[in-house]
Amino acid sequence: MASVDVTSLLLLGLAALGIVSHNAPVSIAVLLLLLMRLAHLDKWFPVLEQHGLNLGILVLTMGIMAPLASGKMGTDALVRAFTTPASLLAIVVGVFVSYIAGKGVPLMAQNPVVVTGILIGTILGVALFRGVPTGPLIAAGILAVLLGLGKKLG
Repeated sequence: MASVDVTSLLLLGLAALGIVSHNAPVSIAVLLLLLMRLAHLDKWFPVLEQHGLNLGILVLTMGIMAPLASGKMGTDALVRAFTTPASLLAIVVGVFVSYIAGKGVPLMAQNPVVVTGILIGTILGVALFRGVPTGPLIAAGILAVLLGLGKKLG
């Protein structure tokens, strides 16, 4: 009797949750990882584990800065960012969120079980509460601060 591949079943379950919750990035990522497992490309998992988060942050940062680079965000928008109360508050919130996310990076790197929990929580938040599938890194940062790990990890 063939043994059940529990890891592949877990990946399928996460993909199903991603599909049900309309979380395309999670669904695609999980299905690509499952495809890598099925194609016996397991040797690439350590590379993904070591560099995937940094590569993802790099691509995300490029996406955020693209309007500036393309000229869609001109100097007038940059000046306004420092002149209205709402935009000044946005800057403060951006600094705070970036700080919190920075606390999450080491937590996610050192505790893969937490990553799974955050991923499941994010998917459930999208599926059950019409949330938006952003913020696993922020969630990890908040968790690190709540657990009192902020000073230890970062």
